[in-house]
Amino acid sequence: MKRIEHSLLSPSLGSSRQLCSLHFGSAGQGQKVYIQAALHADELPGMLVAWHLKAALQALEDAGHLHGEVVLVPQANPIGHDQTLLGLQLGRFEMASGENFNRNYPALLEGVYRGVKPHLSGDAAANTQLIRAAIRAELVVWPVSTELQSLRHRLMSLAADADIVLDLHCDFRAALHVYTGTPLWPQCEPLSRYLGSQAQLLATESGGDPFDEACSRLWWELQEKARQDGLDVPIELAALVVTVELRGQGDVRHELAERDAAAILEFLRYRGVITDRPAAELPPLDCPATPLAGSENLCAPHSGVVTFLVAPGTRVEPGQPVVEVIDPMNDRVSVLSSAHGGMVYVLESRHFATTGMVLAKVATPHAFKTGSLLSA
Repeated sequence: MKRIEHSLLSPSLGSSRQLCSLHFGSAGQGQKVYIQAALHADELPGMLVAWHLKAALQALEDAGHLHGEVVLVPQANPIGHDQTLLGLQLGRFEMASGENFNRNYPALLEGVYRGVKPHLSGDAAANTQLIRAAIRAELVVWPVSTELQSLRHRLMSLAADADIVLDLHCDFRAALHVYTGTPLWPQCEPLSRYLGSQAQLLATESGGDPFDEACSRLWWELQEKARQDGLDVPIELAALVVTVELRGQGDVRHELAERDAAAILEFLRYRGVITDRPAAELPPLDCPATPLAGSENLCAPHSGVVTFLVAPGTRVEPGQPVVEVIDPMNDRVSVLSSAHGGMVYVLESRHFATTGMVLAKVATPHAFKTGSLLSA
């Protein structure tokens, strides 16, 4: 294992932070895999999974069973882990700017396409290498003027030329679920099966330029730009990028982390990155993929105390009660149900609702949303 400390841009006199990346295997000898945890710094199940992965990857490297390189970043957000206010860790937004740590990553499409267009050929593998070199070149000149921008730049630089990128997150209370690009679902499905994912949410563009789409969307957009320009050249979907939501914020337990780490390692065997033995047979898929544009939010119509009537991972029918909001002063009780039916994959962790608060999310098969598909 090689450990590299990456210094972030100092925000103030006498202050500096580092991002640590752990490198296993041999770069350039096979596929590159990039795995990061806790980009939202208060989402900690992935950090424990990363610790279990670290030990397993070290053993595999020592035994000569890694074909390629695995880059592991167990703490992807040292800025967020240093934000505590009144005893509460604030890990989703940078306090200095108010920006979400998982938004506003660089859109590299135009610069990359401009650089590769004259050199694209009929060789798909050569085109992939050409595009990755152009991505690296664009990141070199991407302007960085704040500590947050330097964090985004470093994470992108570590991940942007990888064959597989896994971004480990969690939600408030949740079933294990994944987000990926619609064109990537055939590549992602084996991972969902090994993980036992209970919802698979697909989009070609969700809005806000999150980390995962900054690494993945460029590939199918390059395909489209080449097609529009009449170029008959093969461009691969060369980066499988998946955001893995490891249940809820409270699900930081060794038995879960060991299971999730084992599932990720099994997927890497399936992809040929780990060579100690053949991959296990693919388990069944718990729930079919559905459009992110079909994620139904159940929102509080008024303020009150909240009681949840189902657990995360429950499949509900249209009209089935999911949440109650109770105003104890005026005896007003509102029962929230899904209009479409589907998988309840997220529940709010708080039990007091303000008006309009999202209390539950249901993955439905019907795409009905437009515009930005992500929360703040």
